[in-house]
Amino acid sequence: MLAGKRAVVLGGTGVLGQTMVEGLVEAGAKVVLVGRSQEKLDGMQSRLGVQVHACDPSDFSQLESVAESVGCVDILVSAIGGNQPAATLMPDADFFSQSPEALKSVIELNLLPGAILPILAFGKRMESGSIITISSVSAEMPISRVGGYGAAKAAVASYTKWAALELGRRTLGEVRVNAIQPGFFITEQNRFLLTDKESGEPTERGRSVLQHTPAGRFGEPKDLVGALLFLASDASKFVTGAVIPVDGGFTAWWGI
Repeated sequence: MLAGKRAVVLGGTGVLGQTMVEGLVEAGAKVVLVGRSQEKLDGMQSRLGVQVHACDPSDFSQLESVAESVGCVDILVSAIGGNQPAATLMPDADFFSQSPEALKSVIELNLLPGAILPILAFGKRMESGSIITISSVSAEMPISRVGGYGAAKAAVASYTKWAALELGRRTLGEVRVNAIQPGFFITEQNRFLLTDKESGEPTERGRSVLQHTPAGRFGEPKDLVGALLFLASDASKFVTGAVIPVDGGFTAWWGI
């Protein structure tokens, strides 16, 4: 499906990112993995044979240097993002106790290296192809406790659509920009909210999520691969500015 295509992936060493990288490699793409941790990158290189570049994705000059070294690519995937406990409002906490510093950190992480900076660095070297960002169901509807994360992902979705408009006009549709919108997947950032640390069973919040998910389960990393390959390939040649939900029906049902 992607034989001969060159793909750059940022954030590909996390729980979801690793599976997306595996999907691209299995589809025939030549993958360049960019991230902070040399140890994690080396592990991915050894396991999958991908090319790796270690840098700080929040430093635009470093991203520019990597992009110049890599050259023209066909696919750009930015899977950088996440939340943190300090930016999560727990049920018994005072609303005004939220940490501005933690909220700023989460918003900047998801929006800047999560979308804007990679597009500016790598996108200008794309003559055609697909740019894919990662949004969240929290961008579409408010999710309790994670206001900063939801605001950041809403901004990612908005910027994705705006980039699709501007790059589409300038390249006559040759460069497409879309987002995948995952539902509730268990990651290191949200595990403490959705599952009990000792038993592994869903917490009260986790049970609520499952009750509002028609598929009746949390997402598994491999569930993202189909949407990823669709958007990365010529199968989506006329798709740009789209935000594709992969959420087991969560955003389709209002709980009634």
